[in-house]
Amino acid sequence: MKAEETPAPVKSGSRYRIEALGKGLDVLRLFDESVTALKLREICDRTGIPMPTAFRVVATLEEDGFLERLPDGSIRPGVAVLTLGSAALRGSSLVQLSEQPLRHLAEQTSETVNLGVLVGDQVLYLARLRNSDLVTANIQVGSTLPAAYTSMGKLLLAYLGDEELDAALVNHDFGTAAGPNAATSVDDLRKRLAVIREQGYAVQDQEVAAGLRSVSVPIFGRGSAPAAAINIAVASSRHDVNSLRGLLLDRLRSTADAISRLLRAT
Repeated sequence: MKAEETPAPVKSGSRYRIEALGKGLDVLRLFDESVTALKLREICDRTGIPMPTAFRVVATLEEDGFLERLPDGSIRPGVAVLTLGSAALRGSSLVQLSEQPLRHLAEQTSETVNLGVLVGDQVLYLARLRNSDLVTANIQVGSTLPAAYTSMGKLLLAYLGDEELDAALVNHDFGTAAGPNAATSVDDLRKRLAVIREQGYAVQDQEVAAGLRSVSVPIFGRGSAPAAAINIAVASSRHDVNSLRGLLLDRLRSTADAISRLLRAT
């Protein structure tokens, strides 16, 4: 090939297409906000992939962390998919526009600040500026936590309609490890979400883990639903719940308003 020559772009259906890879991508595309888990037979029915082939495709994606199998045999996206998604989102306008306001908030408060979005029943962390004494030292960009236990997750769940909420929580196990004050049932969580909707912010009081509190508010773009949420996370040894509703909440709201204005301007 001459130096000035460049390869032709790969087109759908071209001789360069790898069918096995295409089938894997077809399976991953089945999952979205309304479809968070599927049985293998449902995957076959929706993609038209024969059962033996679908079994091998799913097994490969599961082995590499792109899918995971639930106790009832259902299959849902794994952490590797969320990590890829977070890499894309880190380059998005949401993360880029949020960076400076969040950094300013972290400097103002000397506390950990986070930006997250809802993915099924999980909160995906897109940005994190961490104070060194925070309890959850293992959380980083690309990490996920159960939405039902986090301030950002509860806030975003509170804006969902009844059917959307049911779909988001269909695979959530309220028996999983959480903090001492976590919701123990869907009904318990619904009561908490109703309060959050009314007040416009969410407090997490040792629901994720003992010793951790946080307060969260929404970020809005041009739509009526939140584009994301931001929070301030603190150690319970230094802040009680009332302090989260004071100056910290005021500064958090001011930061969210600034990011929302930037989003609406793009």
